[in-house]
Amino acid sequence: MKVQILCLSILLGVANWSCNKDDIDAIPLVAVDLTLFLNDPEYINLSTVTGWEYIQGGSMGIIVYRSSIDEFVAFERHSPVDPQNACAVIVDSASFLIADPCSDATFLLLDGSVVSGSNAQPLKQYQTYFDGFDVLRIFN
Repeated sequence: MKVQILCLSILLGVANWSCNKDDIDAIPLVAVDLTLFLNDPEYINLSTVTGWEYIQGGSMGIIVYRSSIDEFVAFERHSPVDPQNACAVIVDSASFLIADPCSDATFLLLDGSVVSGSNAQPLKQYQTYFDGFDVLRIFN
C-alpha cells in the first residue's frame, strides 16, 4: 500500500510540474548548432567587447553579444512575454537593453534577465563555445 501511495505521489508531482512550466517553454523548440567564423566581415561587430549582431537561427533569429574578450552570450529573439504573438525582440545599443516592441518588457543585453515588464520571463539563452581565436559555436 505504501508503495502505491508513493507511486501515486510521484505521478501527481510529475503531472503538476509539467502543467506549471514557464511561458519560455512555449517558444518553439528549434535545434540550433551554428558555427560563426569571427574573422568573416559579416561579424565585424563581434570583434570588440560590447559588440552584438543579429544572426539567423532559432525560432525568430538570435542575438549574439560579446560580453568580454573571451565570452559571448546568445539569446533567442522570440519574445518570452507572449510566445504565441511571435514578436521578435530588438537591441537598443544605446542602453544595452533588449526591448520587446509588442509589450512593455525590456531585458538586459548582458544576461537576458528581465529589467521591466509584467509577466516577463528571461530571454531564452543558447549555449556558446569560443575557441579563443575566431570560431564561435552557438548550440542548444
